[in-house]
Amino acid sequence: MASAGFAAEPLSFVRDVQPILTKAGCNAGACHARAITGQRGFRLSVLGFEPAEDYEAIVKQSKGRRVFPPAPEESLLITKAAAIVPHTGGKRLEPGSEMYHTLVRWVAEGMRYELPDEPELKDIQVEPARITLKNEAAQQLKVMARYTDGSSRDVTELALFEANDTAMATANENGLVNTLNLPGNVAVMVRYGGKVSVCSVSIPLGAPVEQLPPEKNFIDQHVFANLKQIGIPPSSICDDSTFLRRVSLDIGGRLPTLEETEAFLADRSPDKRDRAIEALLNSPDYADYFANKWTALLKNQRAAASDITANFAFHAWMRDNLLANTPYDQIVRQILASTGTIVSNPPVAWYKRVKEATTQVEDVAQLFLGVRMNCAQCHHHPFERWTQGEYFHLAAFFSQIGRKPTTVAGEDLIFHKRGVAQTEHRKTGEMLKPAGLGDAPMDIAPDDDPRLALVDWMAKKENPFFAKALVNRYWKHFFKRGLIEPEDDLRDTNPPTNPELLDALAKHFLESEFDLKSLVRVITQSYAYQLSAMPNEHNVVDQQAYSHYYPKRMTAEVLLDSIDAVAGTKTDFADLPPGTRAISLPDNSYTKASPFLKVFGRPDNTSVCECERVQSASLAQSLHLMNAPDIKEKLTAKTGRAVLLSKAETSEPKRIREIYLAAFSREPSAEELKIAGAYLARPRTDAEGKVLDSQTASRNGYEDLLWALMNTKEFLFNH
Repeated sequence: MASAGFAAEPLSFVRDVQPILTKAGCNAGACHARAITGQRGFRLSVLGFEPAEDYEAIVKQSKGRRVFPPAPEESLLITKAAAIVPHTGGKRLEPGSEMYHTLVRWVAEGMRYELPDEPELKDIQVEPARITLKNEAAQQLKVMARYTDGSSRDVTELALFEANDTAMATANENGLVNTLNLPGNVAVMVRYGGKVSVCSVSIPLGAPVEQLPPEKNFIDQHVFANLKQIGIPPSSICDDSTFLRRVSLDIGGRLPTLEETEAFLADRSPDKRDRAIEALLNSPDYADYFANKWTALLKNQRAAASDITANFAFHAWMRDNLLANTPYDQIVRQILASTGTIVSNPPVAWYKRVKEATTQVEDVAQLFLGVRMNCAQCHHHPFERWTQGEYFHLAAFFSQIGRKPTTVAGEDLIFHKRGVAQTEHRKTGEMLKPAGLGDAPMDIAPDDDPRLALVDWMAKKENPFFAKALVNRYWKHFFKRGLIEPEDDLRDTNPPTNPELLDALAKHFLESEFDLKSLVRVITQSYAYQLSAMPNEHNVVDQQAYSHYYPKRMTAEVLLDSIDAVAGTKTDFADLPPGTRAISLPDNSYTKASPFLKVFGRPDNTSVCECERVQSASLAQSLHLMNAPDIKEKLTAKTGRAVLLSKAETSEPKRIREIYLAAFSREPSAEELKIAGAYLARPRTDAEGKVLDSQTASRNGYEDLLWALMNTKEFLFNH
C-alpha cells in the first residue's frame, strides 16, 4: 500500500493497517463496529475513528489471540478476513493481495502502533476535484493523502467512494466513476483515514439553449445560468390559471376562490402576479399554512387530554408570529431561550415535548442548522467532521435548564439555573464548555443563559448553517426538491446542486434580517418558479436543475380542504369552530380521528424530519377517493355544490364552467364542455331501474362530474 515515500519504511497501525480495515469493511456498522458488542465480542470503532481503541482490541484483548507474530500468516486477523478459516462476514481480503501482504508484514515487524515522529494525516485531495462528463462516460479518480510533514502519497486503492445520487452516477471500489443517462450535478464522496473530500461531477445534456425567459431577480440569473451551462433548455412560463392555482396552494395552502380566479384571469395588468403573491402573503391563510408546517416539525403533539391547552397556545403563538412576520431568528430565539410557563409564554411548550438534552441537541442541529448530529453522540460522524467532543460542546448550551412542576400534569416551569454551563464528554469524562459547531468554546458567566449565546451564534452573518438550512427548506417547499437533498443534511460531502444559488438565497435572507415573507416573495416572483410543469423534448429527464416545475401532490390537509372547496362542504373537527380548515389544525390528534388525513400521510409530529409526512401515492389513497364514506358524504351533501348546481337557473355550460374553475382554476376546453354536457344529459335510473326525475338526475350527474374531476392528477397535484 505504501508509495515511493513510504515503501522502505516500517509499517504502522495508524497509517498502514487501519485504512485496510476500513476499506475491507471490517469496521463498518454491520460488522465489527456494531454497537455495544461488535461481532462475536470483537469490537472496532466505526470506520476506524478511534485507532488507539482498535489497536488495543486487535493486539492486546483476548490475550492477543488475534495476532500471531511467530507465524504472521496464521493470525486470526488475517485468516478470518481472507476466509481461510470460517468467517461470518465472508471474504474481506484476497490472499496474496497487496493489502494481505501489508497485514502480514505489519504483524511480522512487531505490530507497531505508530512510528517515532510519525506525521499525522492532514487532509486528502481527490483529483480531479471538478469534472464535466458526458452521459455514460467514465473517469478514474485519484486520491492523495497529505501529511503534516509535507509528504503525500497515493491512497486511491484504500479510499472509499460513494456517489450521492446513484441514479446519475456510480463509483466503484477503485474510484472509477461512471455516469448514467440523467443530466445535472452529482457529487462523489471520498473517505480515507477519517478525512473526507468530494469530486463534483457535472453531466451536461448538451442541448442548445437558444431562448431563456427574462430574468426577474437573482434566482433566475443562477437557475438559467446553470441550465445554459449544462445544456438543458427550460420550459416556457406557465399560464395565468396555472400560476394562480400554484401560488395559492404553495403560499396559502388552498385553492383560489371562484371570485379570485375570475378577477385574476380578467385582469390585464402586468404586475398582477406580484399583487397576487402580496395578497396571499398578507392573508391569514399564509400564517395558517406555515404554522401547520412549523408546529409539526416542532413536535406539537397531543399525548394526553391535558395537552390541549399547551398545544393550542403554541400553535396560536406560531401563527401570530408568522402573520406579524416576526424575523426568523427572533422566532427561534423565543423558542430555544424560552422561560416560564406555557400559559404565560407559549414557546415553552417546546420543552414539554423535548425534555432530554440529547434530543434538544439533535433536534436543534437538524431543524435549525441542517446538521444531523445523531451519530456524533457515540462516535465520530462517518460522513462529516463532527466529533463526539463537538456534540457535547453543543449539548452544553442546554446544561443549565431548570424545571419546576406546575399545577398542570406533565408541564414544568422552565428557568435558567445559575451556574457554569458545561457537559461531561461521555467517553473521556472531560467537562466541556458550550461551543458552536466548528467554533471555539465560550466563556459564559454563571448568571447568563447559555441558550441566548447559542442563538446569538446561530444568527451571526458568518454562521455557515442557520440561513442556508432555512432557505434550502423553503426552496424545497416551493420546488419539491431542495438544492441540497435531504433538506436537513447540509455537509461538505453532500454539496448543493447549484452552490451559487444557495449562497445567493442565504445572502438575501441575511440582508433582509431573516424576513420570511421576503424570502417567499423573491422565490415566487422568480420566473424559475413560474415555469410550466410541461417539459419540452429535452428537459423531460431533468430532476434537479429546475428547468420546469416539478409537480407535487397536495399534502393531506390541503387536499382535504380542496375537496371541501370544490364540493362546497366543510369538515368538522372536535374542539374547533365550525368551518375550521384542515391546515389550521393545531396538533396531531385530529389525524387519528380522520381516516382521510391518516391515509394521505399527515405526520404524527414525532420528528423534526419532514420525511415523517408521507407524500407517496398508495392503493389505499386511490380507494379512499373512489368510494370512502366521507367522500360520498361531501359529494351528496344537501348544501353542497352538486345540489346547488342542479337547482341553479344558469345554463349548463356555465355550471360546468364553475366546476372547472373551482377545481382547476381554468376554463374547460370545448371538448371537455362537450363530454361533460353529454354525460349530464344522459337519462338516469335508480337501483330498481326506474327513471329518475330531472332534478335528481341532474344532481346525480353533477355528483359524478365532481367525483371524476377530484380523482384526476390535475386536481390532486400542484403543477
